[in-house]
Amino acid sequence: MIIEQFAANLREKGISLSSEQLGQFEIYFETLVEWNEKMNLTAITDKAEVYLKHFYDSITASFYFDFTKPFHLCDVGAGAGFPSIPLKIVFPHIEVTIVDSLNKRISFLNHLAKELKLENVHFIHDRAETFGVNPNFRENFEVVTARAVARMSVLSELCLPLVKVGGHFIAMKAAHAKDELEIGQKAISILGGRLEDMHTFTLPMEESERNILIIKKEKQTPMKYPRKPGTPGKTPIE
Repeated sequence: MIIEQFAANLREKGISLSSEQLGQFEIYFETLVEWNEKMNLTAITDKAEVYLKHFYDSITASFYFDFTKPFHLCDVGAGAGFPSIPLKIVFPHIEVTIVDSLNKRISFLNHLAKELKLENVHFIHDRAETFGVNPNFRENFEVVTARAVARMSVLSELCLPLVKVGGHFIAMKAAHAKDELEIGQKAISILGGRLEDMHTFTLPMEESERNILIIKKEKQTPMKYPRKPGTPGKTPIE
């Protein structure tokens, strides 16, 4: 996906990017590739693939959820900033907090935010499990996102404790999302969530399956969740 196709595909979805925003995506790509030589941020470095599989793919969350209103979004395990930084470029009025367990990725994100001149972005070096029990962050975000990261039963325990009651958890998945959802229903329910919507579509050009699961937080998460670091992955709620 070249830049012109990127902009045109987004226009079809009602998103018009300014020359400044397109410039930010160019800086993002260049910074990502430059830093990727020093640390492992992504296996995808071809420009057309970065624009399709990282930038465009991240923005697809906004095709199915209203990002036009200001809210505070927390992105769990964002790695090199996906999906939250592309969403922040397109919707600059949202506030973004990224939590990631690797400090070198946080260093990259801090540098990237300066290069992109982003405001109202916060990067926190922490495990999702300890972040989720911190009273400063627990049930503090209107929207929490995660892209791939872990299967739904595990992901729900890492993300739902951070969502305000009445807010939403948006899980971005590739194939097998239906199977994951079936196994993860128990966790979603115990943690206070309910599946509001699920959207299945194909990424343009390569036609690979993508799924966006929108989970509404209907009640508070029991205080015993999330459990200690590593426990959700080892013994998921299933």
